[in-house]
Amino acid sequence: MKLTEIVRTRGHAITAEVAPPKGCDPSQALEAARCAARFVDAVNVTDGQGAAMRMSPIAISRLMLEEGLEPVWQITCRDRNRIALQSDFLAAAALGIENALVLTGDHMVLGDHPGAKPVFGLDSVQLLHAAGALSQGRDLAGNELDSPTDICVGAVTSPEADNVELQLMKLRKKVDAGAQFIQTQAVFEPGAFMRFMDRAGELGAPVLAGIIPVTSPRMARFLNARVPGVNVPPWVIQRLNEASPEDLREVAGEIAGQIAAAVLDHCEGLHIMAQHSLDLLPQILSVAGLHSRAKS
Repeated sequence: MKLTEIVRTRGHAITAEVAPPKGCDPSQALEAARCAARFVDAVNVTDGQGAAMRMSPIAISRLMLEEGLEPVWQITCRDRNRIALQSDFLAAAALGIENALVLTGDHMVLGDHPGAKPVFGLDSVQLLHAAGALSQGRDLAGNELDSPTDICVGAVTSPEADNVELQLMKLRKKVDAGAQFIQTQAVFEPGAFMRFMDRAGELGAPVLAGIIPVTSPRMARFLNARVPGVNVPPWVIQRLNEASPEDLREVAGEIAGQIAAAVLDHCEGLHIMAQHSLDLLPQILSVAGLHSRAKS
């Protein structure tokens, strides 16, 4: 089901995410997706996250569909030219994938193949335009397709990035280019998120606020140093420093849930980025006031 339909039906949507394997065995990724899907409406499958080479997310997305799980296929502009990007959209549509998240992609200097050549044949706004053209039965060159795509396409924004003006400008461009839903980078300061949403105004696309459970001070330092658009504030780090080692994960889940509870009235759902902490999903959702999400 498309995320936009989920929001219309439920009033909100909750998503999580998993990463494809560094190898040919999909079993661990699928098990993680099954675990997450008990508590959320759909599960993002990342595309070369951190610029690391992994299995194509199209494969995991299709395997999820075969198990009755709802994937959000992520596609980055970093590694493909416009021909390959459009081809992947056609492949995803043929495989029954209904939701896609368009991203520019982490630069390869951050990943495990730093010598790889950047492609960036399109940027994220241009790829949103391309997805719109494909849904109308034409490619970017104006050539007619034998059948159009039917994929709900989303985009990202970073409400707590240093340059808020730039993020607001990019967000408007993405919505104007056809983004049908928005998932944000991590939110840690609810007040900043609310101000961002107020300034964004009426978007006409549901926004899912990004939530990351930070499970250690070391993880907080890594996020601040290596992940653009993420700013773990001192108050989070202080609470983690004050927690005993055996309580760290519980404190992380509590913090994430409290942030989620504070932002829920100002958006249409949550995107919980907890790839290595899926066991915290029940706690996060419970603290956020979403008590009955578990599925049999």
